[in-house]
Amino acid sequence: MQLRLLSRALGEPNVVGSEGAETGRVVKSCDRALKILELFDVLRREALVSEVSDLLGVPQSSASALLRSMVVMGYLHFNPETRAFSPTTRVALLGNWINGPMISDGLLTGLLQRVNARTRQAVVVATRNRIWSEYIHVVQSTEPVRLFVVKGSRRPLIRSGTGLMLLADLPDSDVKRIALRTNAEAGPEAPRSCIATLVEQVSAVREQGWACTFDTITKGGGMIAMRLSQSIDEEPLVIGIAGLTGHLREHQDGYLAILREEIGQYLLDRRQL
Repeated sequence: MQLRLLSRALGEPNVVGSEGAETGRVVKSCDRALKILELFDVLRREALVSEVSDLLGVPQSSASALLRSMVVMGYLHFNPETRAFSPTTRVALLGNWINGPMISDGLLTGLLQRVNARTRQAVVVATRNRIWSEYIHVVQSTEPVRLFVVKGSRRPLIRSGTGLMLLADLPDSDVKRIALRTNAEAGPEAPRSCIATLVEQVSAVREQGWACTFDTITKGGGMIAMRLSQSIDEEPLVIGIAGLTGHLREHQDGYLAILREEIGQYLLDRRQL
């Protein structure tokens, strides 16, 4: 997404997000269709063709054709009075059968809302997508001065708080392999990670059970992350508190205590299903 334009559309001065898209490996029409759904999830309102085109950086003719095709398929609604599009209930029902005890029954949503209410910071759920940590759900901060975290954003596993927490589940050999690939695929101006230092970081995260990073990707922003324990056959998930660096540093111990308490309650609730 075009973050500067998205910031203006949302009225949010501090929008943060990074997609790390590997567009060369993705069918363009598929990528654009899914990006449209993700954009509506961020905007949470109807949008004109021109706005979708601008925010996603695609030609207006392509955006128009995709939007109208999704109307025919029943995934979008077209409002003839405003000339704008919005998702239908069919979109909301997609995937509601996946991971029922964790998501569909509301336990995960309740956990995020409780952490958000107690910290007033943005709360994210992240999972691994190859060499990335991907934010699959976000509850935004309620503070007047805040970071607005874009759902669907990707962060390098080797440089992010949620990423380090996800790496802690892997053997060192896999950590090194991911680091080598990330360094190799990074742009000419992107920082490279020292593999020996990274292995030490991940080892420390395994031992302490949490990870935090400050100013590594977003200047002035940070993340405190902790693993959501689950059974082996479930997708590894991490919960993170995102916010301004100074605030997170000041409240780090308190936020870690909140995460431990709320994750413990969440796991207890799951066992009682």
